[in-house]
Amino acid sequence: MRALKKPKAADYLLLILAIVLAVIFLYPVLFALMSAFKSNGDILKNPVAFPTSLYTQNFVDLFQMSDFSTAIVNTVILTVVSELLIVCIVPMAAYAIERRKSRFTSFIYTFFLAGMMIPFHLYMFPLFKEMKIFGLFGNMLGPIVCYISGSVAFGTLLYCSFLKGIPLDIEEAAMIDGCSPFQTFWKVTFPLLGPCTGSMVILNGLNIWNDFLMPYLVLPSGRAKTITVEIASFVGQFTARWDIVFRPSKSVSVSFRASPARSLDSRVLGGLCICTMQRFFSRISCAILDYSNRPTGPLRK
Repeated sequence: MRALKKPKAADYLLLILAIVLAVIFLYPVLFALMSAFKSNGDILKNPVAFPTSLYTQNFVDLFQMSDFSTAIVNTVILTVVSELLIVCIVPMAAYAIERRKSRFTSFIYTFFLAGMMIPFHLYMFPLFKEMKIFGLFGNMLGPIVCYISGSVAFGTLLYCSFLKGIPLDIEEAAMIDGCSPFQTFWKVTFPLLGPCTGSMVILNGLNIWNDFLMPYLVLPSGRAKTITVEIASFVGQFTARWDIVFRPSKSVSVSFRASPARSLDSRVLGGLCICTMQRFFSRISCAILDYSNRPTGPLRK
């Protein structure tokens, strides 16, 4: 067994940096948790103070002043339906592009990648006009179609890169056994794409769940839309019910200020902090063992 090196000054600095960054990323979660049980006056008076008592009237006001239950249902429907269709459509498109090499498929692949370089706000108004023409504006089907089309470019890039590592011998053996290309993909190839599918589900799920702009602009006005839109309605130009804002953020584990990138960064940072601490304490333990097992008397020649 190879002995680990003794901790250096760089290890101490890395541990301190990881702890500081972890505290910075975890503090907003603690702040939202504390504010969820405080009244609006207590939040404005001393935002960082711990609640003196469990204030739950804001939870009652949340459902009385808004149709928050409908917003939860709409958010779940948008997320689940979009994720299911994305998982069904994007892998098949990537499989056809990667396994059927031709000029046409190369053009389609390049066309998908080119779409990633165009910002959403640049084609937002033409997109809404097109949605009105096809009857997708003002209903739940509009955001779902936009979420699916918006994930095709990155999803195709991700799945095509992953398919390069799957040998063709497995698919050829399945075709020899009598499987059609459709059966070969879903019964043989798709189960091997589990890590890639998991990444797609996490990234797109966080993006759809926390999306504010698309439901706010597409879904009909005067009705409950999604969780983020309902939370934003309690923050106005002159007044703000922060006690109600933090209550649904804590209840559904989604913060109004959170984004998918920040959520993933907090998970990566947490793993980095844990790995750094394990490495640090393991080196400390090995150093103590080496010190305790060293000979005390003079060495014999």
